[in-house]
Amino acid sequence: MSKNKIEIKKIFTKRRPETHKGSYGKVFILAGSTGMLGAAILCSRGALRSGAGLVYLALPGSSLDAVNVVTPEVITLKANHIWDIESQALKMDAVAVGPGLGDRKKLGLELVKRLSRGRYKGVVVLDADGLIAFERDPSLLAKTGLNLIVTPHPGEMARLTRQSIAEVQKDRVRAAVEAARKWHCLVVLKGNKTVIADREGNKYINNSGNPGMATAATGDVLTGMIAGLAAQGKTAWEAATAGVYLHGLAGDLAAREKGEPSMIASDLVEQIPYAIQKAR
Repeated sequence: MSKNKIEIKKIFTKRRPETHKGSYGKVFILAGSTGMLGAAILCSRGALRSGAGLVYLALPGSSLDAVNVVTPEVITLKANHIWDIESQALKMDAVAVGPGLGDRKKLGLELVKRLSRGRYKGVVVLDADGLIAFERDPSLLAKTGLNLIVTPHPGEMARLTRQSIAEVQKDRVRAAVEAARKWHCLVVLKGNKTVIADREGNKYINNSGNPGMATAATGDVLTGMIAGLAAQGKTAWEAATAGVYLHGLAGDLAAREKGEPSMIASDLVEQIPYAIQKAR
């Protein structure tokens, strides 16, 4: 069954005067490593621009001050060991794991296990190295009992399903639907006409976006957007479909301003507010 209608107006309702930052959700992001702190920064900005009230960014301890200077709206936390972050993550409304995690992906895997044991009820978004941490045994995804959204690009999907990229790309809908059923989660298979599928067989094929988005870190922005929407009380399906559509629309707006060849991920972040306004 296809569910192609996105009710953006229902997702972004008018804010009441008496609300505060805690009213719009808390996002916990485990991301970043040496040489890839930008992925963490862009993910956190995606979450904030999508309306999340508070964003906590867990990073290598040595990078906290530097990252905090360039993202003053984000609360930075040391994440050198699992005991640095477990209790904090369990208190959040949504958790994202993976952007730029690099050689720290074992920490991401351990955090997912701890969330599972703690019976965490919020949405957990796994991207990039947070997802590849399950490459050895993807069946573990189905055993977490978590409300999971996974966001592989075709290469990551190929690695996780033991297929070639060509096989994944030959029938992207089938690949997403089968993975969602097998892993008991919601799958966002990124790329041209991103496919979203859940374990019940529902699917959505996105029609926003352009080739200019084929540049480093745009996926990290998407992860933050999905987590930011989920933290505001949206279902996994609402957060994923709205996040993907608005991400593509932001890309389309950026392309008009910058041109497809010159676009970078930061351009998408700056266009998220206008994408939300246009979609409403």
